[in-house]
Amino acid sequence: MAHLELPKRLTDLVVQSLDDDKGEDIVVIDLAGKTSMADYMVVASGRSTRQVGAMATHLREKLKVAGAQAVEIEGMPQADWVLIDAGDVIVHLFRPEVRSFYNLEKMWGIEPPAPRQEMLYA
Repeated sequence: MAHLELPKRLTDLVVQSLDDDKGEDIVVIDLAGKTSMADYMVVASGRSTRQVGAMATHLREKLKVAGAQAVEIEGMPQADWVLIDAGDVIVHLFRPEVRSFYNLEKMWGIEPPAPRQEMLYA
């Protein structure tokens, strides 16, 4: 059981960091027993490429400080979809349109968050 302690702690750190950076529709998927690639997957949205990139940069630094062995990031130049691989925790950060297109949550049997409706003023 101690083996899952670090991944859980890192997942909690990821969620807190994304929340602090105003990430939207944060979903945690428990992968333990479903795949050997990771114990947790976190999926979140940012409203722009700039926000997605900033969330990824902040998260990389926090994960390294927290003890994640190797933190790899892919997708930073475009920042439409950034993948952060922290070993036992994988994080996908998307712009909303890209997230709804790929629909990763559905692949893992999780219902994706409902699309946000912008307020309309008459």
